[in-house]
Amino acid sequence: QVQLVESGGGLVQAGGSLRLSCTASGRTFGSLAMGWFRQAPGKEREFVAAIAWTGGSIYDEDFVKGRFTISRDNAKNMVYLQMDSLKPEDTAVYYCAATPKAIPRSTATSYDYWGQGTQVTISS
Repeated sequence: QVQLVESGGGLVQAGGSLRLSCTASGRTFGSLAMGWFRQAPGKEREFVAAIAWTGGSIYDEDFVKGRFTISRDNAKNMVYLQMDSLKPEDTAVYYCAATPKAIPRSTATSYDYWGQGTQVTISS
């Protein structure tokens, strides 16, 4: 079993930055691939980024466009999402997810564990 807790969300103006954090507990963190997803009101949950325990990462190709960076600190059992040049359309609840699969995936069904989410609101 894995417990995930996100933090770092908030309200920022367009063009600003936020860094989301996710703390994992309950299982050897280094064995997990980690992902970030988001869900805006009235929309389906969508993939943002994911990272393997080795540090290899993948990103959504539509809206990230070099603005977001995923990273992890295996010693601290944490994964981060640095978000820059934020836009109002980035407003959503952001979720951290974990899977024991070695290769990071972009589909939500690939993940076994989810956090409660953290709200990110970008004002124009």
